[in-house]
Amino acid sequence: MTINIGETVFFGAGRFCRIGAAIVLIGIAGCSSTGGPAPVTGAKDTGTFPNLNIKPQVAAPQFTDAEKNAKLAQLKADESAQAAKNGKPDVADQAALTDLAKKHGDETLKQIEGKCDPALDPTCK
Repeated sequence: MTINIGETVFFGAGRFCRIGAAIVLIGIAGCSSTGGPAPVTGAKDTGTFPNLNIKPQVAAPQFTDAEKNAKLAQLKADESAQAAKNGKPDVADQAALTDLAKKHGDETLKQIEGKCDPALDPTCK
């Protein structure tokens, strides 16, 4: 029994020491870097002031007024086509929907309570 205890203590401690040493070495390796400094992105100091009199280059050609009006007309046409499909309900339909909303909860609850499984609920009638 003494041999087993000593074996567990000494060999177990060695295992923990090896794991600890591996963690320390991995941590040290992760902190060191072989590359140079990270490349600088964004604004750079060129030592000169920008010339605001030079017009900046545009990324894309600008819309003309005719193109703008054509695109707005297309959007308005799409909007009116969508409104025709998904229009608001009539006032008569709204009253029917309101009545349905008032009665729907009670009727649904009665249907749920009316159906029970005797296998799950022994008090079911």
